[in-house]
Amino acid sequence: MKQVQITLTPRESKRIIAMGVKRLPVVERAMKKGTILIALGTTNAYVAEELTGKRIDHERYAAGYIDETTTVVPNDKRLPAIALRDGMQVEAEGIIDKMGAQDVVIKGANALDPHNVAGVMVANPVGGTTGSILGIVMARGVNLVIPVGLEKSIPYSVLEISKRIGIQRFSKATGLPVGMIPLCGTVVTEVTALSLLGAEDVFPIGAGGINSGEGSVTLCVVGDKADEIFELVKKVKENTGEL
Repeated sequence: MKQVQITLTPRESKRIIAMGVKRLPVVERAMKKGTILIALGTTNAYVAEELTGKRIDHERYAAGYIDETTTVVPNDKRLPAIALRDGMQVEAEGIIDKMGAQDVVIKGANALDPHNVAGVMVANPVGGTTGSILGIVMARGVNLVIPVGLEKSIPYSVLEISKRIGIQRFSKATGLPVGMIPLCGTVVTEVTALSLLGAEDVFPIGAGGINSGEGSVTLCVVGDKADEIFELVKKVKENTGEL
């Protein structure tokens, strides 16, 4: 069986993950008949590009983010969330109220634990976007898709974290203090995405790097389409200027 080795920077991972999300059966069905809400997030910006075919300002398609601290994009600089109905872009405001079990909400995460449970940090005291949509998602059975890179893997339970932290429990913080909300849905990492793109097996073999490779993940891709996937990764690297 043929196998290739690939290294993806965080930006390249986001593109590959977005390509995989587009291939998810629930997303393909909703693109034909259904509603998709793409919540703000830097990985979701790439998902939005894949689903709409339009360029998105990645830095503005976000709410909270981590640079040297935990912080947020000011409200006046944020782009509005994107929603699609039957593949066509529609007004996202209030659309969650009309969504049901055939529809899809795409929400990124800040952490992925050893049990494949994703968690999202919340700096808003009433839960922000996650708090406003999760009740409807879980009550109605809306499909929750969680694109998250392996760089966000942590060696600790997201459920335990959610029990132990909270905005008002921190006495100091480098940036904004946060709580955490566990997300129950379909997690899409680089491994999931590459499998959806044709790999028969994918597994990580290393993580991290220096210079422009900080946060990278190195993977082994196995299968008859390994060479095709290698060429796809080369194109992604060329388009992000990091080959």
